[in-house]
Amino acid sequence: MASSSIVRVLSRQMHMSARRHALTKFSMPAMSPTMTEGGIASWKKAEGETFTAGDVLLEIETDKATIDVEAQDDGILAKIIAPDGSKNVAVGSPIAIMAEEGDDLSGAAQMASEPSAAPPSPSKEESTPEPPKAEEAPKPTPSQAKPELAKGERIFASPIAKKIALERGIPLAQVKGTGPEGRIIREDIEKYQPPAAAASAVAAASSAPAASPSEYTDTPVTNMRRVIGSRLTQSKQELPHYYLTVQINMDKTMKLREVFNKTLGEKDKAAKLSVNDFILKAVACALNDVPEANSAWLGEVIRQYKKADISVAVATPTGLITPIVKDVGSKGLATISSEAKALAKKARDGKLAPQEYQGGTFTVSNLGMYDIEHFTAIINPPQSCILAVGTTKPTIVPAPEEERGFKTVNMMKVTLSSDHRTVDGAVGARWMTAFKGYLENPLTFML
Repeated sequence: MASSSIVRVLSRQMHMSARRHALTKFSMPAMSPTMTEGGIASWKKAEGETFTAGDVLLEIETDKATIDVEAQDDGILAKIIAPDGSKNVAVGSPIAIMAEEGDDLSGAAQMASEPSAAPPSPSKEESTPEPPKAEEAPKPTPSQAKPELAKGERIFASPIAKKIALERGIPLAQVKGTGPEGRIIREDIEKYQPPAAAASAVAAASSAPAASPSEYTDTPVTNMRRVIGSRLTQSKQELPHYYLTVQINMDKTMKLREVFNKTLGEKDKAAKLSVNDFILKAVACALNDVPEANSAWLGEVIRQYKKADISVAVATPTGLITPIVKDVGSKGLATISSEAKALAKKARDGKLAPQEYQGGTFTVSNLGMYDIEHFTAIINPPQSCILAVGTTKPTIVPAPEEERGFKTVNMMKVTLSSDHRTVDGAVGARWMTAFKGYLENPLTFML
């Protein structure tokens, strides 16, 4: 479902059409506060088709999910500017022409071709100066050759495309734009190949061995993967991480889970508890005991939260995302289990709404199902902590009370990554002690 802000934007654009009884441009909405561009997954209405309030007009791809945009009034989709599969469409860029019943649709194509606003003045690098006299101009090499531009012609490119082109030294005049009205977009810059002579020079200067296209596969970086890389790099570079690791005897938790699942299985075979459900509950209980770990660094203040909204790392085909199980401390294991399963499915289907993955006060990343014994995780800022959970495996431990002097128990290794600006080592240790205590005595969940 679209957020309330998107609904207001769409509603306002529809009412503008009603007042003027004329064609209007519908722009790419911001689906979240941080969104600067998005993609068109698919239009649900065809050109010329009418729609009524509540109809889904299109699906928009953000860096995290695919979100429906609904109509708030009746109208007609007169012309699609950004078709299915359009990528890197800047927020505010026209994506369609809307009309009302009775409007003349013949002018929709012309309106779609008109620029919505005067483009910014070209930078010095992008402007095309008058060519020098023939006797003064040296004959260009293949690497210097570029398409001819008419005198005074501007180069239309999105801000992000200009930024990347400047960083990579790519002349915009040589790039063919594939965006609306031939506008150069980020994808055009990233796919740009230099002229043959320049490419040969680059290859010759490189120390990497040459490889033919049959020896590798290039996968374009998605918006989601790009955001993940940027945020995690920033976190690792800027946050003073430290790590605490403990081993937890999971015997009692495993036995209690077995009892619960036997009871639940008689009612609903699908409603079985996982080890991760117990972990989430134990995390919330420990955060209640040591609230300093349930905090965020906000620059001038350290915010301490009163509820445990736990982000759960979920692997999807396009990257990692962390849907949030809200107020875990107030919920029972069965509720936690059903909500976590539903959120994980929506995450893998790319159907999470922004409020379902934005926020959170603490993160859990569990790789135990992949037989990973131990790992460390990168903090998800502005949160202070993330818990990395390994697999539970039979382990031999000393047992003086046993005749053999040892016994086999189910041990699980977990590592807490903490931001030292907000969570001191002693605080992190107290939280880990509390967490370990709850899992080693899970009946305390019921007290």
